[in-house]
Amino acid sequence: MENLITNIKIQVNPKTYVKDPETSTLGKRIIQNSILLIDEIGFEEFTFKKLGEKIGSNESSIYRYFENKHKLLVYLSSWYWAWMEYRLVFSTANIENKLEKLKKAICIVTETIQDDNATEHVNEAILNKIIIEEFTKTLYNKHVDEENKEGFFLIYKQVNYRIEKMVEEVNPDYPYAKSLVSSIIQGSLHQHFLKNHLKTITNCNDEINPTSFYIHLIENLLKK
Repeated sequence: MENLITNIKIQVNPKTYVKDPETSTLGKRIIQNSILLIDEIGFEEFTFKKLGEKIGSNESSIYRYFENKHKLLVYLSSWYWAWMEYRLVFSTANIENKLEKLKKAICIVTETIQDDNATEHVNEAILNKIIIEEFTKTLYNKHVDEENKEGFFLIYKQVNYRIEKMVEEVNPDYPYAKSLVSSIIQGSLHQHFLKNHLKTITNCNDEINPTSFYIHLIENLLKK
């Protein structure tokens, strides 16, 4: 799969950036180091000035790529979900058993992520940590409806849609496929967060991961 992804350019809504960071060495350094810096200090403390200092570039050079740090976070989130969609497509394409195909998809969107060496300027393992900690900030704000109309969350919704269709294939009579899938995808991020920070209100731990919980859930919930 890595060889296939190497030859694919992750497509992100161009409205999230001023200049495509994938088109230059500086742009890729901005992406690479913004991931590292957000992971290090958190999104609240993250600024373009601090990022500029980290990469040895003027703050103004970063603004030539991104209007503000919110748009940068939306870009990183969109990149992540686009990468996740490619993984879904490649990993489930040849699975004929409908339940096993769904279980594989659930594993992909809920498991702990390892870095993909095919993308040198993006550490997916660290980006996954940012998605767990910060993704809701792209959604829970006053501009979400406007940004949704602009297509900022289209890739995220496509991931939901693909798995929703798998649920319907397993059990066409189940009436809540959309809600189930969105709850699994968003809920898995929450369970990872609880496992890392609020351990007393989740069953997930070093032995029981969110994937196990959600596989158990769909196996019992979608029984005909």
